[in-house]
Amino acid sequence: MFWLLQENPEATAKAAEVAEKAGEGGEHHVPIIVQMVNHYLGEYALRFEMAVTYPFWTKFLGYFGAKPEEVFGPYTAENAIPWYTVMFVIAAILSSVIIWVLKGKLSEDEPGSGQQTLEAGVLAVRAMLVDIVGPHGIKYFPVVATFGILILVSNLMGFFPLFVSPTAATSVTFALGISSFIYYNYIGIKENGPFGHLKHWAGPIWWIAPLIFLIELVGNFVRPLSLGLRLFGNMFADEAVAANMANLFPGYTNWMIPVLLMPLALFVAFIQTFVFVLLSMVYISEVSHPPHDEHGHAHHEDDVAYADDNVVVPA
Repeated sequence: MFWLLQENPEATAKAAEVAEKAGEGGEHHVPIIVQMVNHYLGEYALRFEMAVTYPFWTKFLGYFGAKPEEVFGPYTAENAIPWYTVMFVIAAILSSVIIWVLKGKLSEDEPGSGQQTLEAGVLAVRAMLVDIVGPHGIKYFPVVATFGILILVSNLMGFFPLFVSPTAATSVTFALGISSFIYYNYIGIKENGPFGHLKHWAGPIWWIAPLIFLIELVGNFVRPLSLGLRLFGNMFADEAVAANMANLFPGYTNWMIPVLLMPLALFVAFIQTFVFVLLSMVYISEVSHPPHDEHGHAHHEDDVAYADDNVVVPA
């Protein structure tokens, strides 16, 4: 994931433009936290990039007649660690802190409000997993819930000063989409084997299997792109619309419009988290199947229920 968080000047420039339009000042294109991180760690990151990533990109882009500087911009200590990388790391730290604070002192008899809030979220995600994947889908809860809390915190960071939503950068959203793609394919290979996982893409009808396999192959490899673009598009568009509307009549709309749009932005932050988690569950359900003994147990319960429904009670 962090390989994808290295360099994306296009997303950085867009976020800087939004920040400038929102009134953060012409020279403060990135949050002060990012500037501080680069001040202390930028030199070390620059050395790493020049030693590891720069030779790779030089060779790779050389095939297309381009140079790394033309694609990623100048390599300097001031931008060695992009803003979205810093914000994503902060989001990961905040996610752990929020869960720890909400958890508090666990109690069965007198749970606190934070514990009840956390339990409500846990039960909601578990119920979705059971409905979409099946009872055996509970074992995927840690990864799916991690996606949920991390994306939600990342989306909500834009509401607070000194922070910018890392999900407003394609590098972060594509990294999340690829992580989901890798995870559900790992589940499919682990449960069905490499051949069984690929056979699943071919469908049950042998004479059109090559065509179905090609369609499924393209469709699966497009999923990380669709997940990333959907999340990025909504989060970036939300910030861009608010920034543009805030500058319609400076002095009036620069504070009134953002406040009026805040409920809508809050809704978008939650709904995009829900959509990403829901689609990840759907992808898992396509490749994961209950164990054979669970199949047999389920069939046995169905047979018993059917028998009970057809018992003839003597008059």
